[in-house]
Amino acid sequence: MGHEASELASHVREELSKVIVGQEEAIRQLLAVLLCSGHALLEGVPGTAKTLAVKALAQVCRLQFQRVQCTPDLMPADILGANIFNLGSGTFAFHRGPVFTDLLLVDELNRVPPRTQAALLESMEERQVTMDGVRYPLSNFFTVFATQNPVEFEGTYPLPEAELDRFLLKISIRYPSVEDEVEILNRYQNGFDSRNLESMNLRPAEQDSMLRARREVAAVHVEPSLLTYIADVIRRTREWPALNLGASPRAGVNLMLASKALAALDGRDYLIPDDVKKAAPPVLRHRLVVRPEADLEGMSADRVVQDVLEQVEIPK
Repeated sequence: MGHEASELASHVREELSKVIVGQEEAIRQLLAVLLCSGHALLEGVPGTAKTLAVKALAQVCRLQFQRVQCTPDLMPADILGANIFNLGSGTFAFHRGPVFTDLLLVDELNRVPPRTQAALLESMEERQVTMDGVRYPLSNFFTVFATQNPVEFEGTYPLPEAELDRFLLKISIRYPSVEDEVEILNRYQNGFDSRNLESMNLRPAEQDSMLRARREVAAVHVEPSLLTYIADVIRRTREWPALNLGASPRAGVNLMLASKALAALDGRDYLIPDDVKKAAPPVLRHRLVVRPEADLEGMSADRVVQDVLEQVEIPK
C-alpha cells in the first residue's frame, strides 16, 4: 500500500495554510469526507472562513466548485436545474443547476423550505437528478458541504433527524486562537485578499491522487474486535439516559468509514481504537438528540460522545 492519502493530506495542509490560518482539524475532516464520498455539515458563526476553506480545497484537489446561497424562496429547480422550452427549435432542453459540480457549498441550508431541502437530499443520496422521468448522473466527486446557522435565526426550517443522518460528518469550525487571530490580521494588513484565490498560487495535487487515496481508504483493514467496538459505541448511545434519540445503524457504518479515512490520512492501512475515538464526535454530534432537561443542565451531544467513549471497553 502506498501513502496516497497521507501525502494528499500533507499537500492539502501545506497549500491551504497559505489561505487559512489554523483550523487543521477541520481541514483534515473536510478531506476525510471527500475520501469517503460523503457529505458534511459545517457549523460555525459567519466569518470563520468556511466558504474560503471549501473553495481552496476544490482548487488544490482539482475539483469544480459551486456555491448556493439559501433563501426562503429557493425552489428545487434553483439547485437541480430545469427543462427550458426553446422557442426556436420547439423542444425542451435541460439546463443544469449548480448541483452539477464536484464540491457544492450550500450556505445556510436551514433557510430553505422543506421541499427544496428534500430535493437536494435526494440528489445527495442518489448522486443523480431525475427531471421529467430522465435521470442525469452527478459527478463522481459530488460532495455537499452545507453550512447551518448555529444560532436560531428567524426564518429557518430545522433539518429533520432523518435528513441530518445523511451527512457523514458535522464539522465544527471554531473561533481562531489569539495567535491565529493576530496572524489573520497580519495577513490582511500585508495585502492578503480572500476574494482573490487565483493570486495565492495554490499548487494542485497530482492528477488522480484523489481517486487513488479513495481506493486506499476503502482497503484499510478492520479487525473483528474493532467492528465490535464500533457497534458497542453506537448501541450504547441508544440507551443513554441524557438522550432522546441515539445513533442509527447508518451512523455505525459512517463511523467505520470515517475512522478508516482518518487511519489512511495518518498513513496506516489498518484501524486502531484511536481512529474511532477521533471520528466519533464529528460522526455522532448531529445525530444524537439530547433530552431538553439534560440540555438545560448544559449537557451537549459532544459531551455525551466523550462520556460514551469513556465507558465502552477498548479492544486489546
